Amino acid sequence: MKIQKEIIEFEKEKSFKLFSPSLKNCFFWHYHPEIELVYVEASNGIRHVGKDISGFTDSDLLLIGSNVPHLNFDYGIQTECKQLVLQMRENFLQDLILNIPEFDQIKKLLDRSYLGLSFFGETKKTVVEKLNIIKDKNSFESLIGLIEILQILANSAEVKELNNEDTRIKWFLNDKIRMGTIYDYIHENYDKKTNVNEIAKTVSLSTPAFCRYFKKQTNMTFTDFVNNYRINQAQIFLLKDYSVTEVCFQVGFESLSYFNKLFKQHVGQTPSEFKKKHLRKIEIR
Repeated sequence: MKIQKEIIEFEKEKSFKLFSPSLKNCFFWHYHPEIELVYVEASNGIRHVGKDISGFTDSDLLLIGSNVPHLNFDYGIQTECKQLVLQMRENFLQDLILNIPEFDQIKKLLDRSYLGLSFFGETKKTVVEKLNIIKDKNSFESLIGLIEILQILANSAEVKELNNEDTRIKWFLNDKIRMGTIYDYIHENYDKKTNVNEIAKTVSLSTPAFCRYFKKQTNMTFTDFVNNYRINQAQIFLLKDYSVTEVCFQVGFESLSYFNKLFKQHVGQTPSEFKKKHLRKIEIR
């Protein structure tokens, strides 16, 4: 599936919309001129924003700028998943924020949202609570609540920039390759030995041309991307209480020591530590 422009419709006389989409079985690689705030809650998942491809565990809160390509955050998740998506009208920044001095910090926040911003810690907790509150408010009260949320985000140091360069749609308009085809191939073959020559042929490129294309689009080699995908799948199996050894081979690794090493590089914990920590959380709930 090629990158798509999402057409977003708003209720009359409303500056933003807040809803809970579910697209688990759909690969939706898309962009839109509206700035978007997304909260996703799942055991783990993959986020693909601009050129950044990384995993999240438990939950993530992201601010995505205008015309930044991104994949739906519930793509491929097979466990329970909850989402809250807030989309602001295309003219929200110009009409409401730009000319009011008191909103200067919010303006700066929205201006740099094209990098893709991931929030964590107390900021994430507070903002999610407020999102759930404004869901049930009238238009005026919910707008005031949104301004408060943006101010909290603007003043927060608990934030990570996902991209270090401009990845808005202008960088992707000449993309003739179907990223969906590549994702589908990896999803179907991550548990066995993947073949870069095979996927290159599938998308009608020579292997060297495919490798250059893929690195340009994702800032990762194809091998690194596959390993990243495997580690994300491994987290799912560990949370289903499979043994570390079972998971290692189930996601396509041939060496347990290499799996342990790579898992710790990606997640910051060994598979055993990850399993112990997160299974305990599930039991407490």
